[in-house]
Amino acid sequence: MKQAAARPSYLVTQAMAAGCLAAAALMFWPSSLADAEVIARGAKVALPDRPRRIVSINPCADALLVQLAETRNITAISHYSHDKRATSIPLAQALKFKATSGTAEEIIAMRPDLVVASSIVAPQTERALERLGIALIKLSIPQSVAESQQQIAELATIVGSPDRGRQLNQRISAAFEKARPQDNRPVPALIWRSGGLVPGGGTLPDELLRRTGFENRSHTYGLKQWDILPLEHLVARPPRLLFSDAGGDKEARPRDRMLSHPVLKRLSHRITISDYPARLLNCAGPTLIEAVAVLSAARRKLDTAS
Repeated sequence: MKQAAARPSYLVTQAMAAGCLAAAALMFWPSSLADAEVIARGAKVALPDRPRRIVSINPCADALLVQLAETRNITAISHYSHDKRATSIPLAQALKFKATSGTAEEIIAMRPDLVVASSIVAPQTERALERLGIALIKLSIPQSVAESQQQIAELATIVGSPDRGRQLNQRISAAFEKARPQDNRPVPALIWRSGGLVPGGGTLPDELLRRTGFENRSHTYGLKQWDILPLEHLVARPPRLLFSDAGGDKEARPRDRMLSHPVLKRLSHRITISDYPARLLNCAGPTLIEAVAVLSAARRKLDTAS
């Protein structure tokens, strides 16, 4: 699948006086990350210079900020990161920060000078931030490792820590280099989420599989980028390795019921099931380091058993 044309990994909006509000916001890559800006309702606005009070309302943004921003400058993170079933950062680390559910009232009470969110923000929250002149960054969902690393560089510059962004990107690149397979023969594999949700070609998980020595078999089932694969089709043409959330902490990660199906037990000689926590599919950024480590470890174990 062709890569989509380069698109912004964030949008920035900031309020202007009511009399200055004009046309809808334009979106583009900033010509200089150090002076990142967009046209907001017809008026050019700049990001705060080295923001001192940052509020995140998205768990993936949480994971980025704890790596990139000064701890003292993170006023709050999303409530998802205080839930061990949803967090993308170590729970002990997350609990050091105040959490917010992301309502306009909560955010405004924290007096932030920068809010970091996903690409979808409640309209009433966005309007309230605009009225009060609070800058808002919307992070897109990276569809490739390159997009994720670009996003890291941008956000690191915005929060005033470009060196931390470079260091994180170096760690990600090193993780991929370490995970590179010695054997160039790709192993047929599939990532299966609860309910049969499967990432297909053109997705970030698809790239992770390819770069760690696997062939994503989703295309053999005629699946789209993200699609549902019935168990019957999986059984008819099983991959050599199936990545699924096999559980561990029963409270935090309930085992996928599909994994206990009798038909899969009968196919144990043809298909190996390997644990791939669902949280590794939720975010890019620093999560990529653990994700490729898990995938490459499964590949090495399979090679050893062969």
